[in-house]
Amino acid sequence: MLVMLTQEQLLSPQVVCQGCLMADSTGQPRWRHGQLRCGRPIGSPGQGQSQHYECQMGFRVTNIEITELKVTST
Repeated sequence: MLVMLTQEQLLSPQVVCQGCLMADSTGQPRWRHGQLRCGRPIGSPGQGQSQHYECQMGFRVTNIEITELKVTST
């Protein structure tokens, strides 16, 4: 799932990208083959970490994987 990172929260690209001229025709970021095409990579990801990008509007973007968590009580 693509998310936009700020200092205090995660934002959905659907909210941010709608007004961006670099977004695709549906108002989504140009994410193709695991890379953000409307931004540039920031640094190198560490082992087990996802690549971070900076989009043309200045937001940091990353792709996060959400896995199902099981909570058990003791």
